[in-house]
Amino acid sequence: MSVLRSIEHRIESIVEGVFGRAFRTHVQPVELARKLAKEMDEAKSVSVSRVYVPNEYTLYLCPSDRDQFSSYEDSLLTELSDYLSEHARREGYALLSTPQVLIEEDDDLSVGEFGIATRMAQPERRSAAGEPAEDIQPGATMIYKAKPSPPTQAVSAEELGMERELVTLTVDGTRHEVKQRRVVLGRSRDCDIQLSDTNVSRRHAELRQEGASYWMVDLGSTNGMEVNGKRVKRAKLRDGDTVTLGSTDVVFSLETG
Repeated sequence: MSVLRSIEHRIESIVEGVFGRAFRTHVQPVELARKLAKEMDEAKSVSVSRVYVPNEYTLYLCPSDRDQFSSYEDSLLTELSDYLSEHARREGYALLSTPQVLIEEDDDLSVGEFGIATRMAQPERRSAAGEPAEDIQPGATMIYKAKPSPPTQAVSAEELGMERELVTLTVDGTRHEVKQRRVVLGRSRDCDIQLSDTNVSRRHAELRQEGASYWMVDLGSTNGMEVNGKRVKRAKLRDGDTVTLGSTDVVFSLETG
């Protein structure tokens, strides 16, 4: 049975059907498809004459949610990739290669929660210029064998003619420029940003760059974390969001220039 349908208007029937019955508390494949398409839309970057979107998508699931897909994970990922290809075609987006969807486990997530990291990656060029790809018959059944994936390299904003990003975290009026993919906040001197607040745990939270997005993740702190007044364990941040750790407010800023 097909996990997803490429025709968007049939998604609702799938939700109410097989997946609605089988995965009432777990992450649903249809929900993954919708959120992946939304991430593609939100991560688009306008160049001189094209609108580029990421071509690599990593789904972060808790171990229990991933286990439910164990018998057909490869098929699911293939259909999610096909769904993204069709969405990009309809919206007129430019891709550096066919979208690739991967799954990773994240023990910080609970059942029913998931995260998505996106990335623009440029496949390594063939050694022989103009070498054609192997012909594939339409509708053919693809058999995938275990073999190393072709190496990729991240594409910089400058290569696509886009602006650079400046990311900062402001604590008590002091701006901290973020230049690494992971930044730990807490009372410990070992943290990247040390907070002098007794209500803050030694390693309270971590800012993570996942593709074109930034996420704040609670590291199992005693007093928890709030984003814009809402208590959460993990949240995607946007420019101007306020993260509260203990009694300390941390303002996230994302600027282009």
